[in-house]
Amino acid sequence: MLTNEAYRPINCDDYDNLELACQKSWTLSLELKNGEQLKARATDMVSRKNVEFLAIDLSGEVRELRLDHIASFTHPELGTVVVSESD
Repeated sequence: MLTNEAYRPINCDDYDNLELACQKSWTLSLELKNGEQLKARATDMVSRKNVEFLAIDLSGEVRELRLDHIASFTHPELGTVVVSESD
């Protein structure tokens, strides 16, 4: 998803939960703000040109999701986390 919109950092707690998911290679159920729903393994947090991404493994395909495009994510050990922008 290419976009020129300004990146809006997400809440630190939400970021920390995504980082934990990467460290533990958790499979997350993700809902994006455009309505797309994915079930994928969290692999890494990437920062490029002041934009932060979640790298995921989606059935062997690596994708990067802009953090500010994620509406929510779910894992049994976390419950459902609704992503909010940082204050």
